[in-house]
Amino acid sequence: MKRALTSQRGATLVVALIMLAIITLVVIGGFTLSNSNLKAVGNMQVREEAVAAGNRAAELVMGSAFTAAPTAQEVDVDIDSDGNKDYTVNVAAPTCVKAAIASSGAPSSIGLSMGGGAATTWHTDWDIDATVNDAATGSRVRVRQGVRVLLTDAEKTAVCP
Repeated sequence: MKRALTSQRGATLVVALIMLAIITLVVIGGFTLSNSNLKAVGNMQVREEAVAAGNRAAELVMGSAFTAAPTAQEVDVDIDSDGNKDYTVNVAAPTCVKAAIASSGAPSSIGLSMGGGAATTWHTDWDIDATVNDAATGSRVRVRQGVRVLLTDAEKTAVCP
């Protein structure tokens, strides 16, 4: 009877070591998976910030009198409003894509602001192309927006083919 007890003492130790190794592998796998997910979420956040910076730069250009002299420009964007530049956005010179004579309908504030209905006005469609390059993360995002601007005949002739 003593012999049967001594032969089973080592089996418990081997089973416990195997279970410990399996648990260790499961924990390492979980850690690796969570680390990969954290990197993916961080990359998505950087991309979304870059897109927001590109949109903000394009909106700044659209809010200016860009049709008077369309030129390329570099816009510094502070996305988190801490007073430090977070992104530099390169905005290509806005290009006039299309021009169509504005229909003369009922009087509107637009017609009045253009000096009445005597002059020809044009609906001009513009393409604004902004590229965000982030040297810190290596991310690159391109944002394109279109905008329609009402121009007089003389303004349209000067900037729109």
